Amino acid sequence: MHTADLEELFWAGVNAVRGDNAVRAALAARVCRQPDQIIAVGKAASAMARAAHEAFPGAPVLIVTKYRHTEGAPAGAEVRQAAHPVLDENSLAAGARLLDVVSGMNPDSHLLILVSGGASALAEAPVDGLDLAGLTARAQEMLASGADIHAMNAARTAVSRVKGGKLLGQFKGASVTTLAISDVEGDSLAVIGSGIGDAPERRDFAFDARIVASNAIARTAVAEAARRTGLPVATNDETLYDDIMALAPRIGAALRAAQPGVHIFGGEPTVVLPPNPGRGGRNQALALMLAREIQGQNGLRLLVAGTDGTDGPTDAAGAVVDGSTWDDTAQDALARADAGRWLDAHGALLKTGPTGTNVMDLVIGLRD
Repeated sequence: MHTADLEELFWAGVNAVRGDNAVRAALAARVCRQPDQIIAVGKAASAMARAAHEAFPGAPVLIVTKYRHTEGAPAGAEVRQAAHPVLDENSLAAGARLLDVVSGMNPDSHLLILVSGGASALAEAPVDGLDLAGLTARAQEMLASGADIHAMNAARTAVSRVKGGKLLGQFKGASVTTLAISDVEGDSLAVIGSGIGDAPERRDFAFDARIVASNAIARTAVAEAARRTGLPVATNDETLYDDIMALAPRIGAALRAAQPGVHIFGGEPTVVLPPNPGRGGRNQALALMLAREIQGQNGLRLLVAGTDGTDGPTDAAGAVVDGSTWDDTAQDALARADAGRWLDAHGALLKTGPTGTNVMDLVIGLRD
């Protein structure tokens, strides 16, 4: 198996949790009342909205997604684009629009809301007294701190009028269905998108919520694809919940001692950034650290990537490395948080473009 085949395994996982596939399957599995409004928020919003529009072509559609993530959006949909991972003015405009639409629905109406990762930055309506500059400063501090998703969401919810069930707290209709793609450990709707698709505990409407795609589903699809090619699957764990400085030596040691076959890890690592970081994201940094851990290991190759196709504020999903990738010049790049530039110069970056989903990250290793 070569590098291209590692990418095939990655795409097998991604396609299994792609927004349109996940929503289509969910709507086929359980009856959903005709919605009076479809709202899709997140990096996978366009793909999710496409499948919902196919099922309910008469319903108006509002999409809030990341810049350049609009491919496949249904014709006639209202599309709002905003920044990620740090919000911008369009994030505030999108948040205001969501509040207007949700609060203005009729008493007997049904809302279908589709949520995927990235929603926290893409749509925001701050509490009184907090402006964009204040929100941006808070977001940048949290991103640089290495805080996990739970801590970040708690901080975001405290200053928001749309997160933590507050958006649906403005709904005066009859029923809401939420379909969510999970990008968080534990697959909690209260955490996905900082709870933008969750309902408040006290409500006067019927509420049905389902998780339609997750990291576990993606990893299972990778494992099934590997087995179809005759490769044994030796590891399939959701354990990437730590700082990359701790994860790299742990995963590296496991892979150096591993049996031949495919080794799959999922989750979402954290990273602490220095002042004025270089180019890259957590997956690129972890990939370069793992290259150091497996240097000299023949027959061991790794793909490290975000399932959404973007890693931090870059256009790369991650990287593909092997036992020959590392050299001593890489250490300085790691120290400057500039792994992306180094990997790019050495032909190791993985660029997929937007994937239509977001179920955290995958590390796929192959031991010959």
